[in-house]
Amino acid sequence: MDDKIKAKLEEIRNMLQADGGDLELVGIEGKNVKLRLKGACGGCPHAVMTIKQGIERLLRQEVDNAITVERVM
Repeated sequence: MDDKIKAKLEEIRNMLQADGGDLELVGIEGKNVKLRLKGACGGCPHAVMTIKQGIERLLRQEVDNAITVERVM
């Protein structure tokens, strides 16, 4: 499952980079994914929405419904 998560994050990463942002995978512990938002996304007031309603939602839909995404500062 880790490989599927990493592949999907690369797709998402390309979208974030198009808007001046980026993400860094800090770690995967079971079904908990830890990410650090960088660039324009790092200081964005909508970062929590990006994590929960964007990245987490996509990972749940396309990889595993039990995945949670946590933002690491």
